[in-house]
Amino acid sequence: MPAIVVSSNDSGVKHKDFDGKITIYVVLCGILAATGGLVFGFDIGISGGVTAMDDFLEKFFPKVYRKKLQAKEDNYCKFDNQWLQLFTSSLYLAALFSSFAASKVCSKYGRKITIQLASLFFIVGVVLEAAAIEIVMLIVGRIFLGMGVGFGNQAVPLFLSEIAPVKIRGALNILFQLNVTIGIFIANIVNYLTANLHPWGWRLSLGLAGVPAVILGIGSFIITETPTSLIQRGQLLRGRAMLERIRGTANVNAEYEEIVHASEMARRVKHPFKNLMKRSSRPQLVIAVAMQVFQQFTGINAIMFYAPVLFQTIGFKSQASLLSAVITGTVNVVSTLVSVAAVDRLGRRVLLLEACAQMFFSQTIIGALLFAYLKTNNELNQGVAIAVVVLVCFFVMSFAWSWGPLGWLIPSETFPLETRSAGFSCAVSSNMLFTFVIAQAFLSMMCHMKAGIFFFFAAWIVVMTLFVIFLLPETKGVPIDEMTDRVWRQHWYWRRYMEDEDGDKIKKAEDGL
Repeated sequence: MPAIVVSSNDSGVKHKDFDGKITIYVVLCGILAATGGLVFGFDIGISGGVTAMDDFLEKFFPKVYRKKLQAKEDNYCKFDNQWLQLFTSSLYLAALFSSFAASKVCSKYGRKITIQLASLFFIVGVVLEAAAIEIVMLIVGRIFLGMGVGFGNQAVPLFLSEIAPVKIRGALNILFQLNVTIGIFIANIVNYLTANLHPWGWRLSLGLAGVPAVILGIGSFIITETPTSLIQRGQLLRGRAMLERIRGTANVNAEYEEIVHASEMARRVKHPFKNLMKRSSRPQLVIAVAMQVFQQFTGINAIMFYAPVLFQTIGFKSQASLLSAVITGTVNVVSTLVSVAAVDRLGRRVLLLEACAQMFFSQTIIGALLFAYLKTNNELNQGVAIAVVVLVCFFVMSFAWSWGPLGWLIPSETFPLETRSAGFSCAVSSNMLFTFVIAQAFLSMMCHMKAGIFFFFAAWIVVMTLFVIFLLPETKGVPIDEMTDRVWRQHWYWRRYMEDEDGDKIKKAEDGL
């Protein structure tokens, strides 16, 4: 990378390019921290497969098991059970509330210790789930896993954005989502291999989540604290030393001074959540929350949670449905790699808009096929069933290089330091809230709306497209602490919120004279 220079972007705003290089230590820290995504993804994938296993259903959800055995049962309603949905969704409700506590820990004690606590919660949750003898113990385990998700999803994306050199911030941050997809893929393979291990295959599936949890725990003692977090907490010398280490150069004055300035501004804010309610914080907050809402209303988690159940609904047998889920998981991983390669070259908006078109097409055609061919009691013929699997893969592909990783990347890079942890916790909690809503409601929605559920998600994709076109600015290549000046003050709509803040500052200055 070049020495520190001053250049100009298309808007004419002057900005700095920071000196530094991509160091092995940064890559190692990124890979280890992103293991939090591996645990999260493993759980998304494992829960759907386990809920399709007869041994698991017979032990904890006997009513669902009996309904499943009834040959004449309604295709769309045979898995409709609130307790079964609570098994999946309770994790996200726990993550919703724990993310606010995680924000406080993240700001006061740092990103590293927050990741350590996440790994502890994950391990406790895995033990309780794998050893569960009754449904209460099972759901308590899910709650501990949810606390791990809340802490991990709060700290890891912030950690990755803060240690990354600006030119690869998108790619490094997407390591989190890449690990989520790898976790889903591994979980699908595990479910496929354990489905015939009667009667304890489901315990092995749930227990193996402990492997990435332990890796995250060990890794959390190896990774650094971010320079931003150290400087924000007054450890200036350690912060500068760590900045020099991760950038591979002693020439970090410009970046160091910018972090110090941002930290001084952050320390003046005694109540960051209250500060989020200010008009000048509205653009970042709206974008962060909207990205999470839209990410869930693509329908992705409904498909990934319940992929085996969905494939059984359209006529695949248990093993075949799990194999189909493995195929979608493979597509998910490979497509996320596309995002890693493209996000810092093509930008965020291009990937999001292309994916909206692809997802709309997929959801609409899936809905049309099921509406035409899947009735209450029949099975799809093989050709139509395979077509649905292909379309699901086509949908997952587009999500995996767009709304999946960018739903976490964009909120983690747009907030100023003084509201970054609080703002990102709002993003995490919003994600968990709407993930909970979809997880709790999907099987019931499928029962009542039938094929119309896919048209429901397609309609939301239209709304998302308009949102990106008119309200989402491009953040590619912008240093994380220059977002306000180079993004929000330049946007055709959001700049009015910044202008109001500038006017208030000028008025206060004039009043003081």
